[in-house]
Parts: sequence; C-alpha cells; structure tokens
Amino acid sequence: MSGWDTVNLPLKSQPGSSRLKTVSRTVTLGRVQPQMPTFRTIFCNDRDANFAHRYKGNSISTTKYNIFTFLPKGLYEQFRRVANLYFLMVSILSATPYSPVHPVTNMVPLSLVLLFSLIKEAFEDWQRFQNDNAINSTLVDVLQAQGWETLQWKKLQVGDIIRVKQDGFFPADILLLASTNADGVCYIETANLDGETNLKIRKGLEKTWDYSSPEKACEFKGEVQCEQPNNSLYTFSGNLVIDNQTLPLSPNQILLRGCSLKNTCFIVGAVIFTGHETKVMMNSMNVPSKRSTLERRLDKLILALFCTLFSMCLLGAMGSGMFIDRKYFYLGLRENVEDQFNPSRRFLVIILTMLTLLTLYSTIIPISLYVSIETIKFIQSSQFINKDLNMYHAETNTPASARTSNLNEELGQVEYIFSDKTGTLTRNLMEFFKCSIGGEIYGTGMTEIESGIAERIGINVQELQTSTDSVQEKGFNFYDERLLRGAWRNEPNHDACKEFFRCLAICHTVLPEGDESPQKIKYQAASPDEAALVLAAKNFGFFFYRRTPTMIYVRESHVERMGKTQDVSYEILNVLEFNSTRKRQSVVCRYPDGRLVLYCKGADTVIYERLGSGNDYLNKVTRDHLEKFGSAGLRTLCLAYRDLAPDLYESWNEKFIKAKSSLRDREKKLDEVAELIEKELILIGATAIEDKLQEGVPSCIQTLSRAGIKIWVLTGDKMETAINVAYACNLLNNEMKQFIISSETDAIREVEERGDQAEIAHFIKEDVKKQLKKCLDEASQYFCSPSGPKLGLVIDGKCLMHALDPSLRIMLLTLSLNCASVVCCRVSPLQKAQVTSLVKKGARKITLSIGDGANDVSMIQAAHIGIGISGLEGMQAVMASDFAIAQFRFLEDLLLVHGRWAYIRLCKVVMYFFYKNLAFTLTQFWFTFSTGFSGQRFYDDWFQSLYNVIFTALPVVMVGLFDKDISPSLSKKYPELYKEGVKNMFFKWRVVVLWAFFAVYQSLVFFYFISASTSTSGGRPGKMFGLWDVSTMAFTCVVVTVNLRLLMMCNSITRWHCISVGGSILVWFVFIFLYCGVMTPLDRNDNMYWVIYILMGTPYFYVTLLLVPVAALLVDFLFLGVQRWFFPYDYQIVQEMHKDEIHGTGLSGLLESKHEHTAEVARSSEISRLPREVSKHSGFAFDSPGYESFFASQFGKYVPPKAWDVARRASMKSKAKPK
Repeated sequence: MSGWDTVNLPLKSQPGSSRLKTVSRTVTLGRVQPQMPTFRTIFCNDRDANFAHRYKGNSISTTKYNIFTFLPKGLYEQFRRVANLYFLMVSILSATPYSPVHPVTNMVPLSLVLLFSLIKEAFEDWQRFQNDNAINSTLVDVLQAQGWETLQWKKLQVGDIIRVKQDGFFPADILLLASTNADGVCYIETANLDGETNLKIRKGLEKTWDYSSPEKACEFKGEVQCEQPNNSLYTFSGNLVIDNQTLPLSPNQILLRGCSLKNTCFIVGAVIFTGHETKVMMNSMNVPSKRSTLERRLDKLILALFCTLFSMCLLGAMGSGMFIDRKYFYLGLRENVEDQFNPSRRFLVIILTMLTLLTLYSTIIPISLYVSIETIKFIQSSQFINKDLNMYHAETNTPASARTSNLNEELGQVEYIFSDKTGTLTRNLMEFFKCSIGGEIYGTGMTEIESGIAERIGINVQELQTSTDSVQEKGFNFYDERLLRGAWRNEPNHDACKEFFRCLAICHTVLPEGDESPQKIKYQAASPDEAALVLAAKNFGFFFYRRTPTMIYVRESHVERMGKTQDVSYEILNVLEFNSTRKRQSVVCRYPDGRLVLYCKGADTVIYERLGSGNDYLNKVTRDHLEKFGSAGLRTLCLAYRDLAPDLYESWNEKFIKAKSSLRDREKKLDEVAELIEKELILIGATAIEDKLQEGVPSCIQTLSRAGIKIWVLTGDKMETAINVAYACNLLNNEMKQFIISSETDAIREVEERGDQAEIAHFIKEDVKKQLKKCLDEASQYFCSPSGPKLGLVIDGKCLMHALDPSLRIMLLTLSLNCASVVCCRVSPLQKAQVTSLVKKGARKITLSIGDGANDVSMIQAAHIGIGISGLEGMQAVMASDFAIAQFRFLEDLLLVHGRWAYIRLCKVVMYFFYKNLAFTLTQFWFTFSTGFSGQRFYDDWFQSLYNVIFTALPVVMVGLFDKDISPSLSKKYPELYKEGVKNMFFKWRVVVLWAFFAVYQSLVFFYFISASTSTSGGRPGKMFGLWDVSTMAFTCVVVTVNLRLLMMCNSITRWHCISVGGSILVWFVFIFLYCGVMTPLDRNDNMYWVIYILMGTPYFYVTLLLVPVAALLVDFLFLGVQRWFFPYDYQIVQEMHKDEIHGTGLSGLLESKHEHTAEVARSSEISRLPREVSKHSGFAFDSPGYESFFASQFGKYVPPKAWDVARRASMKSKAKPK
C-alpha cells in the first residue's frame, strides 16, 4: 500500500513507515533513468577502433511508426479503446448466420472511424518524419584525410573530429578540443536545451588548444573514458588520456547537441555521444499523458450503456425463449428448424438470440464519440486557445500554447491552484534595492509590499515617499547618497564596503558582452539575481568588464583616493558552483599582491551555519536586517569571505583536483571537498533585491477566488517575504483568521543548538502535531459558521516535512482544505510535488500547478493540469507543462473563458451523443416486442451504418466548437459562474437520467405514433404501408428530430449550426433518393426500391413529418421553459440580465449630465452603470426586470426587489451550503 493510499484510512491502520511515496526526488524528463555510471572508451579520430564497440549512429527518428509497423501498430493503438474493440467484436458477430443485419452495418462506421484516426496519425507522423529528415541532412565539417570534408549529420560516428562554425548548431555531444578564441574558450547558447538565451562559457583543456588546424587535428589520438549516455544535462564525468597523461573532464568541456556556437569563429571537437544517445534526445520524451476527469466519467457512462445494452438483450432473449412455441404453426417451427427458433432447445434459443440482439442494438454505443471529441478538442486548443489575443503577451511576443488537447475541459473544473512565486506571481526582473554592510542598512526606497503594509495600517504612502535622484538602470533601483559616487569612502565601515563591492564584482559566473564601457556593456547571467548584483557593483564603482577562464578584470574607482580609477585583474583559481542543494556559490581568487581570498554568497541559512566565531554582534544585527528585508518582500543573499593561507589552500586544492578527476560520485565528492574550505567565514553583509509583482496578479487572484478556486503559494522564500507577497496579491488580508505553523520558535532553536539530529526531528514533529491540533480545534469553530471569517494557513518547509508524515497528513489535509488560502514557504521542489499530490489524491480535487522554473517541473507534472510560464528561468517548466502562457493574469481567460466553455460544450456533446443513440436504438427495441423477440431488424442496414457517421455527425461538432452561453467579458465579470464546472453541474447522473427520459419518450413517439398511424393509411388505393415504408418514415423523423433537438440545446446559433443541421437533413434526403432509386444485383434485397418516392407521394408523409417532431420535442420544450423560468442555472440569470443590451436603455446618458439628480434618478443611473455586455443567445428569454436587484446587490447597490423577482428567487434551488 502506497503512502497516498493511507490518506483515507484511520490513523491506527496506517503503516509505520513515514516515507512518503510520491514524485521521485530526481526529476526525470526522458526515457533513460540516470544510471550508476558504467564507462565507455572512445578512441578519437579512429573509426576502426570504435567500430568494435558498435556505437549508435547519429541519425535520429522521432516518428511513432515506419512503413512496416504503421498498420499493425496503428490498429493496436485504436483497438486499445474499449468502444472500438466492442465494435470489432460486433462486426465479427454480424458476419455470423445469427446476425439479422448485414456485416456492412457495423463494419462501415467502424472502418470510417478507424480510417479517420489512422489518417490523422499518419499525417502527424509524416510531419515528424520530414522534420527528422531535415535535421539529419544538415551539413557539418568532418576531418577526413588531413582535410575538412562536408558530411550530413546522420553520417557522423563516435570519435570523429568535427569543426562547427559560428552560429552553427552542434550535431552531437562533443568534447571541446580547440577554439579560435584565446585560451580555448567558446561561447554557446542553450536556448534549445533549457530556453535560456544568456551565453555560457566553455573551455577546452590546455593540452588540446593547438588542435584547431586540420594538420594538427590529424595528429590527435586521444582516448576518452567517460560515463555511459544518460539524460542529465548538467553533469558529465570522464577523463581524457593523451600522451600517457590522464586529464579530468567536466561539463565545461562538453558541447551538447542542440546548442549553438556564438561569438566564436569556429571550434574543433571530438564526438562523444551520437543520435539517440545524446543528452538532448534522452530528454525529448513527451510529458506523460494525462486523462481528464470528464473522460474518466465518460468511461462510467459507456459502462452504464453496456449494462443497458446487456439488459435489453437479456430481456429480448428471455422473451424469445418464452415466445417460441409450436402452437404458432404458421411460423413453421418444425423439428428441422434452425437452432435459434427450436422450441425444444430453449436455452440455446436464449443464447443465440442474445448474440442476435447484441448486433441489432449495437448502435446504442456511440462509435464516433471519441473521434468527435478528439476533433473538437484539437480545434479548441489549436484555433481558440493558441490564437486568443487576450492571452498574447506583446512585450515578449509570446502567445498562449496548448501543448496537449486532452485537458481542455479540465480547465473548467479546477478547484485548487498551486503557484510558484518568483517569476510566476512576480516578474523575475530583479532590481538591486537595498543592502546591509557592516551592520548598517543602505537604501531609502519603498517596495510595493511596504506600500501595501503602510496602507493597511492607515499611513499615507505618498507622504513617506520622497523624490530622489536614484540611478535609473534596469536591474539597479537603489538610492543612498552615502554609497553612490564614491561616498562610501567616508563611511566608518569603508573597508567592509570595499570587500562587499569586490565580492559582488568577483563572485559570479556572469559573462560580459559588447564594448568595455559602463554605458554599452551587457551582462549574460545564469539568473537575473546575478546580473543585478554585478550591475550594483558597477554602479558602486567596481566595474567588471572582462573575463577569461582564469581571470576577472575589474575597473575600480575611488579605492585609493576619490576620483582615481584603476584596472585590477583577479586570478580565479577555483569556482564552487551554486546548486539547489548547496544554496551558495564560492570562488577562490588571488589578488595581484598575492592575497588568497574565498568569497562566498548564498542563502542566509547556509552562510550562517559556516560563519566563524567572534562577530556575534554583527551577525545578530545583520540577521535582524534580513528579517526586515524579508518583511518588505525582498530577496536576500548573505555575503562572506575568508582569507586563505597558501599552505592551507594548496593542501585543499589537491583534494579538489582529485575529486574533480573522479569518475564515480564526482558531484558528491566535490560537495564534500567544498565543505572543507567553506567554513570560518567572516560575514560582510547582505543584499536585498526586489522582484515586483506581475501586472494584474492581485485582480486575477481576486477574480479566481470569486470563482471558487483556492490558491496556494509554494515558494522557497522566507516566511516574512511569502506572507507579504501574499498580502500584496490579495491572497491574505486582515479580515482572515490566519494560522501560522513555523519552526522559527525559541523552543525549536534551543533544541537545534544542541545539535542532536534525532532529537531535533522528534521535537519538531511533536511540535507540529501540537500546532496542527491547536489550529484544527480553533478552526472548527468557524467551519459551520457562514458569517465567520475566511481562514488562511502559513507553514514553513521544516514543519511541512513532518506534517506530510502519514501520521499527521490527515490533520494537515483537513485544515488546509478549509482554508481559503495556503502559503508554504521554504519548500523544496519535492515538497511542492508532495503538497500537490496530497490534495490531488487525498482530497480527490482537480488541481492546477503553475510555475516558470526547473524547480517547478515536479509540481507541474504532479497536478491534473500543469501550466508553464515562459519566463526568464528557461523553458523547463514549459516543456513539462500541458499549457503555456506568458503571464499569470492570463489564467483568468484560460480558466474562466476557455476552460468553462470547453467543459460546457463537451458535456453537451457527450449528453447529445448519449441521447441520440439511445433514442434511435430504442425504436428498434420497441419493434422487437412486435416481432416475437425474433431479432427482426426494423431499419435498413445502411440506415444503421450511416446514422452516427453521416446523418448526425457534423452538427454536434459545431456545438462543441461554437456554442457560447455568454461572452468572454461576462464570464470574467461574473466569475461565480465558474462554480458550475467545479460542482460538475452538467455531467451528473441526474442529467444523464433526464436525457435518457427524453430519449425513451421520443423513441416511443417515433415507433408507436408512426406504426399506429400507418395501420390506417396506405400508399396507393388498396395497398397498405409495409415494414420498409414505416421504418423509412420513422428514420426520417428520427434524423429531423434529433437535429432540431440539437438547436434547442444551443445557447447561441451561428451560421455553422444552421449549415450543419440543414446540411445533415439534406444529406439524408439526397441519400434516400439515390438509395431508393437505384437497384443493383449486389443488393441484399429489393425491399427499399422506390420506397421514399411512394411515401412522398402521399399527404401522410408531410403531415407525419410535421407532427412527429413536434410531438417528440414538446416535452423537451416545456421542460426547458419551466427549468429556465423557475429553476435557472446561474448563466441563464446572466443571460436574462443582459438580453436587451443590444438595444440600449439610454440611462447611461444620465452620467454625462452635469445637473444634480433626484435620489430615484441617481439610483437608476447607478443600475445603468453595472457592467454590460452585448450577448446574443437563443432559448427562452422571458422578460424579468426583477433580476436587477439580484445583480445590483453584487455591486453594493440597493435596488428594491420586485414581485416577480421575489417569486422567482423563492422558487430557485438553494445555493451552495456553507461548509
């Protein structure tokens, strides 16, 4: 039993293990799991030696099929669907002697559905094949016989020496040997890999710098020992053996396929991994397919239809077993009669009749349903979502992108949103805003969040803000005259300021680009934070302008004396890179005077753990400053340094080189070695960077909350920052009852100081249990109170880790589900996925996760729907997502407009398919009672074959595409309408039963009305209508009625509705005219010959064609009228409110008047100012001005209710009950 399976169990029955089984801690996007590296040996520039290893070629294929596997594999994929497999079985049964229908009856619709699906698959695969062929045919220079020869990518082999020119793409994973730049350096862009457009530096080993010419490259005979192919983009372990010397290789020497060469004339490299063994191809697997909730409910509906079909067949079979009797001598039931009608073998009669009726009633299962839904979803996503200008971000030229069409309707039922903060709610445009140096705060600005805090406590923000002459530069929004323009030299802590600025200018991996002048230079940084810090150093007078693999050049101003500028070069000896585990970055550098310094910057939690003793006061003051910065919503980093003795450094560097050369567990060993030197640090200060909220985030969150969607923020920031951002986003407010579960308590700190990890874990778990129980007890007072305040929960990562334990999980889930907003801070990527899965699997609610970075991938994949924001942190989140948007505020259109429409439309499509197939099949079922349950068919075989795929196929697709109850602006103005999807109002079993009732009633009208009326009517004098006349008349009425019923269910009728409905009916008449007018020797019988012409030659046909649809649809008409009048859906109320707007009332003109109005006129004017929208819709638009009071109350306006308003609202169903 998995961890999640225990959520709904009593606590006493849960297993003792506390391990939570959810998403793997390592996020895997590709086919191959990261392996314990076994190693491969590659002989460079020696194809014969590599041939024995049978390495894969460089040709790639992303197609699903080839010419031999297309048919078998394609058919296998189609018959994995239960409905298709069912119709295959029925088609086989229809070929037996016991089938009353010709095999064509079931084979034609099945063949059409399969043909459509296979054509779609073939078209998509052909496009993939053409793309693959274009890539495989790209040209590259390969070393052949002491010269460069141009070959296609697909002809490359492992070990080849190749040359890639500027702006060219790397055809395989390559070991960089030489470059035209100094020191073997080249610059690459990895946008195709991770979406990041900033340039990255790669450097070849010094031993291979000379192999740039073909003559020298021919002499290169190195041997590469490296890890086996894997999908880890950012790691590589290997050694280069050359001239009996073993040199360690790292990711800095590897150029991955898909990246491009920039700012370098050309590079020379050796091919390491090819084709499908390259890292990018191992990450190219699609995101795991997700099924929508509606599809899973549809499976249950199909199962119900199977049960209905079985019941009908069983009833008919038992009826046949009882009816068969030799007393009906005129049936010729003699001893030699076939088994199906042999009274002596009644059990066999029942079995064979079951098989007969199974083929006869097979149309009850809608064979074209899945194809129609797929078509509708594909067009919805490709034409409506992808091309919606309301979700187009002009600044970045980014439209919305539906990466899958499987989940369109799921967007209309979301109840919980899990959002990252940085880059999702905020802009991820970092600006250096404040800092703390030597115990002193610098920076005078006020953040958006500080402004919000001041407004909440009643302070006039405009009085606090003063005009300043701050340096205006993107990434630097700082003003404090004590530090700018060299004024820092006059500060008492000027030595600390100097170390602070040097740390900013040296401790980074930023690449400068362009002219080496402060005005024109551009910085390429791995993150916006790094760029902001380097920009800050430049504005403080420490201008970083050049970088080589071993040196950093800084132009320092005002150091020795005011106004003096000097260029200083710092030798970079080691770089200890940042990662999510270390949460810090360090460099070891040598000053020109020989001084060795370790500079380190990172999160306050990891830096404080590594500080030396002796600066307790500074450490305490800086911690207070960090908390103050966090309360203002600023992102903080701590800066520290350590002077290194030469002997200490040399000893440590030997261990570092050894760890770097290791082929096994290299990353782990490097982290362990880094721990040896990153200690005894001296704190310099802290930086505070502002990341402003995205445009429209607060109003979007407020709108989504009104729609009944609960929003959780999962962030790695400090609690103070997270809380204040939540306030700024309208997630939290002062009216809420807030529960805060934090590990930052005096009791927990006291236990942590003792250092016993087991004791710390036990104590925190018990403390979390107490806090959860206390919060639950307090919250239970508000659960049943409709007038009580909304609840909010804030919990940090340490407490969350223990709260997700199986023994506490139910308490956490119960508390959080009753909160309007939840903020989880200091959480890891794994915890984000765990929280998402907790609600998805534990509460069985539809969840949506949205994020923009690689740390959000696991959360995005864990939710029902994953949304990626194409921001500044690369494209990992987008590549793992189901939908991609550029801004958080676009969720409003995606959910409230497209999601809601898709849900309502697809519900109508499914219900209509269910209704029309049931109504058609039941006419055949009623006919069975008139034929002694013999299995005699009522309709011609071709009628049954083409009913679903021709005569009723197109109109329902038009409904799925174009039906619109209200306009997009009304959907966003009344977000409460979205709750209908959350409550699944349109796909409940009572809705299914209602449609089934209409189908049963109409089928009775079709059969008994027509059969009774034809018993007293005739075609020509002296002749009665026969079976085929009656069935043709009935089928004509069925086609006309079900198509007209579709128009009645539409909220808006476009020309496409009219064309499809009219066209379907017209196609039926064209078909029957041709079918009845032509007779060939291949026909099964000539019963249909001239039937329609005989029918249409009588007045009976026209009277019946008028009366039967009216009688069949009368009950539907009355029901829709009563339902809309007395029990309206919310969207119908909105329709009534806005039905007359196209004519205009003229009341808005009163607003233009400068005269004072009476109270009555002013009240009317206020009513007219309620947002209006022109909305065309069909249906019953009864005049009900009394709705004004209902809508005016939503906007805080009082309008006296009118009699009809009171009557109708009293008759409406009660609204949602409080929890």
